[in-house]
Amino acid sequence: MPADLPDSCDVAIVGGGPAGLAAAVALRKQGIASVVVLEREPQAGGIPRHCGHFPFGMREFRRLLRGPDYAARLVARAVRSGADIRTSVTVTALNLGGRLSLSTPDGIAELKAKRVLLATGVREKSRAARLIGGEKPGGVLSTGALQGMIYLKGEKPFSRPVVLGTELVAFSSLLTCRHMGIRPVAMVEPAATVTARWPARLLPKLLRIPLMLGTELTAIHGKSRVTGVDLVGPDGKTRHVEADGVIVTGGFVPESSLLKASHLAVDPASGGPDIDQFGRCSDPAYFAAGNLLRAVETAGWSWAEGRRAGRTIAYDLKTGLLAPKPGLRVALHSSALKYALPQRIAYSANSPWSAKVLQFRVTRPVNGRLSLRLDGKTLWSKPFAALPERRITLPISMLPDGREGLAEFHIQEEAQ
Repeated sequence: MPADLPDSCDVAIVGGGPAGLAAAVALRKQGIASVVVLEREPQAGGIPRHCGHFPFGMREFRRLLRGPDYAARLVARAVRSGADIRTSVTVTALNLGGRLSLSTPDGIAELKAKRVLLATGVREKSRAARLIGGEKPGGVLSTGALQGMIYLKGEKPFSRPVVLGTELVAFSSLLTCRHMGIRPVAMVEPAATVTARWPARLLPKLLRIPLMLGTELTAIHGKSRVTGVDLVGPDGKTRHVEADGVIVTGGFVPESSLLKASHLAVDPASGGPDIDQFGRCSDPAYFAAGNLLRAVETAGWSWAEGRRAGRTIAYDLKTGLLAPKPGLRVALHSSALKYALPQRIAYSANSPWSAKVLQFRVTRPVNGRLSLRLDGKTLWSKPFAALPERRITLPISMLPDGREGLAEFHIQEEAQ
C-alpha cells in the first residue's frame, strides 16, 4: 500500500471529470468526512481540459469559460471543499461491497469505500468500430486525440483533414482546427440531416467548409500518412477527395470496460450501468452519474447529475435509502427507441432523492405517438417527434407509485 493513500474512505469517486468533481463538492458540503477522487490521468478535470474553446460554465459559474479554465475551476472548487483528489491512479477492479483494486505510481493497492460513485465518462468509437475500409495510415484521429495534441501538446497533426460526423463534438473539432490554423476540406455526415442542434450547422458555412450530408466515408488511403478518402454521396457515386487526415468524431459509447469486467449489471441498450432512480447500481454500494450512464450529454448536464448523486449518497450514508426491492422496470417496445434511463424504479417515484426525469434517445428520426402501457393497459399516450442524439425527457412522476412489473413504452410511427 502506498504510504499516503488511505486504505478506507466514506466515498470513493472513480473519475475526476465534471460529474465526479461536482459529486465530491456536494458530499463534502453535506458533511461527509472522507471523499477520495480517483483519476487515471495526470490531471483531473475530464474532457473539458482538452477543449480550448467556449462555451463552458454558465450553469456552474454563471460565466462563459474555455474548457481548460472550466476544468481548473472545478478542480479548485473540489480541493477547497476538502476532497482528496488522487491523479495517475487507475482502478483495475470493482469488487463486492465497495472494495476497489488500484494501480498507482507506487504499486498496487486496495481501497475500501462505504459507497462508490462511478463517473468514468465516455469515449469515441474508433475507425475500426465504424468499419471504415482502406489502408491504415497515420493521421486518423478522434476528436479527443486531436484536442489533446493541439491544446495539451501544441502539435499540428495535419493541415487539410476530412471531418466525419455532425454531432456537437464534430463542430467542436472545427473550432479546434481553427485554433491551430488547420482547414478541413469537408465535413461528412451519413445521415440526411445534421445531428447537432441548430445553429451548429452554420459553423461550417461561416468557415467555408463544405458540409456533405447523406454521404458515407467508405475508405481511407495512404501509406505512412493519409493521402485521401473515398466518399459515396446520395447519388450512390464514389468520389475521391484528397486530404492529409481524418477526424473521426462522435459515435460515443460509455467508458464501461471496468464496469463490464465487474459483478455490476450492465444495460445492453445504453452500454452503461443498470441503475434505479437514485443512480444506484445492482450492488447498492455503487452509484453512477455523468456520461457513463449514456453517451453523450454536456459537461453542465453531467455536473448537475454528479451534484445530485453526491447529495443522494450523503443521504444514504447518514439516513439510508430504502433497500432496493422489485418495482417497475422500463421496457422499450420500438426499434426507434435507443435506450431509457433509469432502467428501473425501485419504489416511490416521488422520493425527494429520486431523479426527476426519464431520459430517452431515439435511433432515427421519429414522428408518431409515444404511449406507456402497464399490465396491458395504456396509461397515457401523446404525440411524439424526435431526432437522433436529442435529449428527450419525461417526468418520472407520471409513473404509478408502488407498482411492480414492466413500464412498457411504445411508439406508433406515422406512415412516411
